[in-house]
Amino acid sequence: MPPKRKASNPDRELGTSSKSATKKAKGDTTEESSDTSGNLAPNGQPTNKVLPVHISFPPRAEGALRLATWNICGLSTAQKKGFKYYVEAEDPDILVLTETKVNSDPQDGALNSRFNYRTWAISDKKSYSGTAALSKHKPISVSTDLPGHPDPTLVKGRIVTLEFEGCYVLATYVTNAGQGLKTLSDKNTWNRHFTTYIRALDKKKPVIWMGDLNVAPTAQDLTNPKPNWNKTPGYTKDETEAFKNILDPPEPEETSGKFVDIWRQRHPDDHHYTYFSYRFNCRAKGIGWRLDMFVVSERIAEKVKVCEIRSEIYGASDHVPVIMEIESDVITGMS
Repeated sequence: MPPKRKASNPDRELGTSSKSATKKAKGDTTEESSDTSGNLAPNGQPTNKVLPVHISFPPRAEGALRLATWNICGLSTAQKKGFKYYVEAEDPDILVLTETKVNSDPQDGALNSRFNYRTWAISDKKSYSGTAALSKHKPISVSTDLPGHPDPTLVKGRIVTLEFEGCYVLATYVTNAGQGLKTLSDKNTWNRHFTTYIRALDKKKPVIWMGDLNVAPTAQDLTNPKPNWNKTPGYTKDETEAFKNILDPPEPEETSGKFVDIWRQRHPDDHHYTYFSYRFNCRAKGIGWRLDMFVVSERIAEKVKVCEIRSEIYGASDHVPVIMEIESDVITGMS
């Protein structure tokens, strides 16, 4: 997620389940919640600022598993704003949470009872960063490292790799280039080693990469691209080219597999976003960034049934979740 900044200009502000569960978000009695039923921002997304009173989603596609990713901007805070009602309604098979800000494995009864296999990657810095990969399916192996990275302290809390029979699920809360791009060099180091890593995994098994990727890949993925270009973290030449080179490796890496930004492939013309700053009434104005996404190995892209931004699930965090449904054999290895 882009850093919270003292921005003076909003142009530069970074700015269901098989049971069809229906829940009421705690404390959600304001009229703002009714925005999901009709009021839309100029970009076509709803303008609600708290979670809807009722949360429900269509049943998942037949024979598919549902994966969800959500930057929750602090588990403790999100839990007070209806977090569990979304999880109950979504009922994902694999849930990736980013920016958890936890300091130890949380004892959340709702999560523990729903997901038997839980990995919480935790930063050395207190109440900072954090990535969780929660699964109903048992992984073969789990790691929280980025091989080759020279500074493990910059990796801790930002990556979880789950290996399954059919694929790798790679969960990330990618490092930020920082206010004034002061840590862009750290971001470039991350991108260099991450690119090597994801390509190495892809040569073994297909990869599903999900989480807060902290990049707006193209001008279509943020409201105000021109004033932000090469000035704001997440939308610089270095970052966008690194992402592009993962999707479509340049000639020296032509033996590497390609990847697909699956939501963008399925929604080529939409200007929908996953992050809306709390500043400047960005949510109501539709001023946002698409930072949270699913990227999959090209050879499994056709097995994806659904990929959607849960645009109405706003208020527990300044991000909204993204979900993907994919044929179950991709993960389980069983057809």
